[in-house]
Amino acid sequence: METDIKDPIMPTSDNSSDEHEKSMCESDASDVSVTEHITPLHTGEGPGVGLCGLSSILHKYWGYPAFRGIQGDIISSISQHKDTLGLMPTGGGKSLTFQVPALAMEGTCIVVTPLIALMKDQVQNLRRRGIIAAAIYSGMSRREILGALDNCILGDTKLLYVSPERIGTELFKAKLEHMKVSFITVDEAHCISQWGYDFRPSYLHIADIRQLKPDVPVLALTATATPQVIDDIQDRLGFSEKNVFRMSFERKNLTYVVRNTGNKGRGTHTHTQVDTRQRHSVCTPAADAPRR
Repeated sequence: METDIKDPIMPTSDNSSDEHEKSMCESDASDVSVTEHITPLHTGEGPGVGLCGLSSILHKYWGYPAFRGIQGDIISSISQHKDTLGLMPTGGGKSLTFQVPALAMEGTCIVVTPLIALMKDQVQNLRRRGIIAAAIYSGMSRREILGALDNCILGDTKLLYVSPERIGTELFKAKLEHMKVSFITVDEAHCISQWGYDFRPSYLHIADIRQLKPDVPVLALTATATPQVIDDIQDRLGFSEKNVFRMSFERKNLTYVVRNTGNKGRGTHTHTQVDTRQRHSVCTPAADAPRR
């Protein structure tokens, strides 16, 4: 199944600054105790979680009244334990598509991402909202890693961020066998495809997790992928069936204007001006332009 939905993109960012989460309801975060345990929702709708209950989580912890674009469709799909691939541009609110269902489902959500700065930033933001999250990455001591993994086994941690290199270690796989995992999120999922522009062999270790946890669904997320890469992602992650949601990449708040300008005897070069609702900015001129 492939769903193509055109919708105005939420004015947010998925980079390390996590503007999507910082832009609203900072006061709500301080109202939630960091020791609060989140009770998974049960709505009587089979293995899935009702969208109404998911929306209440969104409002309680992030302050948003409703999901935007294909966020709700992706969240509903993974909440029904379906392997899911979401194609969302940067700023489309990807992080909420796994953070919200992670709170609604029993167990720990494993988030595989190569971006250490993003791990640290999102864990910090989640903890500030009273959500128990942890990260495992290079530079941590063995004691710190064991502590993070054991907390997942005890069921205290809702989201565990881990680098693709770490999931291939024997220690991680041994601890994973004792964890209750809600689902696995694969960020930058194009990295698993040899047809992609940023193939990373360490991503192939994700298949090992699926063998250890065959009944746990996978949510794969990426900002862009060719049709060949889309198929390859689903094949390499062992999707039970094709299931793709695609957000429109149209940015209605952006206007690109190209102007040719004189350059004092050096001919002409091109400026590209990006016009947004908030500000104007001029990109770097062409290569033949003089450098200041």
